[in-house]
Amino acid sequence: MANLQIKGIQDELYAEIKKLAAAENRSMSQEILFLVKDYLARIEHVRKLKTPAQVLLDLAGSWEDNREAEQIIAEIKSARKSSEKLSAGF
Repeated sequence: MANLQIKGIQDELYAEIKKLAAAENRSMSQEILFLVKDYLARIEHVRKLKTPAQVLLDLAGSWEDNREAEQIIAEIKSARKSSEKLSAGF
């Protein structure tokens, strides 16, 4: 197994890790290993997720319609229902 030495860690961060380790009955080394493994597992999961932009790009071009635009517009307009609510205006 390899060894790792961490230099230049801020006192506040060290204290936080020490508190976490004590709360979980782990040594500092065990806590650092746990935190690193947990982070790597989470980041791998996040990397596999598609961004909203990727989802949108996947949808682009996914609907094909051979009808002319005028025919589609006419169909949409014919499906609309007339409402009396706004006939008098605002």
